[in-house]
Amino acid sequence: MTTTAATDADAQGSGAHPRFAAALEELGLGELTSRIRRFPDATRTAAEAAAAVGCELSEICKSLIFAADGVPVLVLMDGASRVDVELVRKELGAGKVTRAKADVVRETTGYAIGGVPPFGHRTHTRVLADRALLRHDLVWAAAGNPHAVFPIAPAALVEHAGATVVDVREPTA
Repeated sequence: MTTTAATDADAQGSGAHPRFAAALEELGLGELTSRIRRFPDATRTAAEAAAAVGCELSEICKSLIFAADGVPVLVLMDGASRVDVELVRKELGAGKVTRAKADVVRETTGYAIGGVPPFGHRTHTRVLADRALLRHDLVWAAAGNPHAVFPIAPAALVEHAGATVVDVREPTA
């Protein structure tokens, strides 16, 4: 994916990664660029992002890459929950599901862990979105780097990520 100098400049000002800013434009979501929040300190964890934004932990959307029988898959999960890999395995009909290593995450998405957005990736992957995200009017997701997040309605997030809505959260005690 190539970006123009204008897109690069917009991305620089917004804090979004240029590839992600270009993806927003391509998806007709360019107006979200002005709503991106950039922070001086990295928000690599959902808790750090929630504190920086001033929202509930469950209003953060984590973009997590797993390997299902060696094939990358993206799971979108609310920040207060953990992914149950056994539920992901069953959902995908896979033999084995593990967390992807950092180099696989970067190779698959084009972004580093802590800044992976829900769409705008280098390669096309299967996407699962946990149903709990739909409980909110708005969620915050990484904008391609660990210093920036953007707000989006969960239904729009699911649509633009091409996600299948599933129940893959670990049960709460």
